[in-house]
Amino acid sequence: MRKIIFLAIITGAFYFSNAQSIKTPAPSPSQTIKQEFALSNIELSYSRPGVKGRKIFGDLVPFGAVWRTGANSATTLTFGDEVSIGGTKIPAGKYGLLTIPEKDSWTIIISKQTDVTSPSAYKQDQDVVRVNAKTMKMDEKVETFTMQFANVKPSSCDLHIMWDNTAVSLSITADVESAVMKQIDQIMNKDNKPYYAAAMYYMDNGKDLNQALSWINKAVEQQPKAFYIVYQQANCLAKLGKKEEAKAAAQKSMTLSKDAKNDDYVRLNEKLLAELNK
Repeated sequence: MRKIIFLAIITGAFYFSNAQSIKTPAPSPSQTIKQEFALSNIELSYSRPGVKGRKIFGDLVPFGAVWRTGANSATTLTFGDEVSIGGTKIPAGKYGLLTIPEKDSWTIIISKQTDVTSPSAYKQDQDVVRVNAKTMKMDEKVETFTMQFANVKPSSCDLHIMWDNTAVSLSITADVESAVMKQIDQIMNKDNKPYYAAAMYYMDNGKDLNQALSWINKAVEQQPKAFYIVYQQANCLAKLGKKEEAKAAAQKSMTLSKDAKNDDYVRLNEKLLAELNK
């Protein structure tokens, strides 16, 4: 009798353990997005519930209540560098992303709390910033709750929040200009100066071209056979209206490019010379 009971217990435990090991798809799968932005990254972690035939805003997600902005775990944003949201500077670090949806607008909250999964856990005194965002009605329904970074530029991007037929957008900015200029100032006081990188930043961002030319001339002195640097020297001279000097630099770059068997820069120099000869 004891043997039968023992076998029954073992058999039951076997079936129970097998039942416990069954893996099924997550009802609200998690997603982590790492977006390169400014001089570092922004990382977003959240879970993605589906509409599944339900009424979402004003029902499943009540109006006027704090929402974790997703499902399951708390939604978080991690900034690699200082950013600005709603005019407030936010130091690098990890923060909670919460929202209070309403019919016509949402309150988007960046919080020091990174573990809020219910309205009762939320503490307003931990807010870093609150931003009001108008709702946008989408023509096509988004079945799975979606957040994404859009309009990504060197110093700004938008976080889009979309579900069902509703969307809101949060603007994020960064003071890239000050950060890069600080690097240039610091590095230019060292012996091994990155003249080429500094010159290209000035040229690409509409800064003092005479200063850019001064740096790129020094870069050419450091690497006289670097055809790509000589090409940018010609390009900078052309921007300054110094056509004859630009032509000479372009011819030199073309010769160096041919020696290096770099057809791309041969073509770039041919194009630049054609423009200068108009």
